[in-house]
Amino acid sequence: MKKRIFFLLSIGIFGLSFACRNKEEKLEIIKNSKPVYSYEEKLKSETTEIRSFLGKSPKYNSNIAFFLDMKIESGKNRFFIYDLKQNKILNKGLVGHGTGSETGIPGKLQFSNLKDSHCTSLGKYAIGTSYQGSFGKSYKLYGLDKTNSNAFDRNVVLHEYSKIPFEEQENPICNSYGCPMVNSAFFDALEKIIDTSAKKIILVIYY
Repeated sequence: MKKRIFFLLSIGIFGLSFACRNKEEKLEIIKNSKPVYSYEEKLKSETTEIRSFLGKSPKYNSNIAFFLDMKIESGKNRFFIYDLKQNKILNKGLVGHGTGSETGIPGKLQFSNLKDSHCTSLGKYAIGTSYQGSFGKSYKLYGLDKTNSNAFDRNVVLHEYSKIPFEEQENPICNSYGCPMVNSAFFDALEKIIDTSAKKIILVIYY
């Protein structure tokens, strides 16, 4: 009888130890696992904020807005033309960021509103009139937040650049001096929307 009690007690202790060890292993795995970034969820959050902003600012186009997700690597589509009424992406393309935003760490960027920083600036922009510059037709950008208030003085504009590829690729694409620059074919799509809009279009750069 004593042997049987000892045997059952041993099994219980061993089972408890085994269960605790498994629990610790599971906790360790959960602790070390990194959350997967979802550009869809981030875009959803940004569109919600913009709808609220546009509801208070009737001078801007409330149907279409442009969203640039700097969390996505530059070789992938991260410039989104978004239909705020139908709640869907109409088109997307590659876009370069400022060379000053590079940190030397893959996937990690930095941002600045300072002159000569050559950085991308985060925030909301109003797309202004077009002009002919060194890159051809370009659109002036007016920063609407503290984080991009110097955009106009820094000559940060929306323009095309022939060396920006049209298709996605594994490697990073070339950088700008802080301007959002896109492929010529994608610029044509943006141009049609901007030039036919009765109101200024909002462009948002976020991270």
